[in-house]
Amino acid sequence: MFGTIIALAIFFAVALVGWALAELKGKTCNYEKNDDEEAVDQQLAEQLHKNGFVELSIKDVIKSISTKGFKAV
Repeated sequence: MFGTIIALAIFFAVALVGWALAELKGKTCNYEKNDDEEAVDQQLAEQLHKNGFVELSIKDVIKSISTKGFKAV
């Protein structure tokens, strides 16, 4: 009985430490794009808009998908 409680406590302690490390890593490791990446992103965006790409709003997406499901055959 005591062994189970101790094992469970150790499991929670390890899980909390792992969670804290993951949270800290996300806050300390920041990614910033350099000028070359910004230029490539801009070129790709211009190319998409030349080819007729239009960003849809949520209302447009709801109109174009099936929100009522499908009937069984």
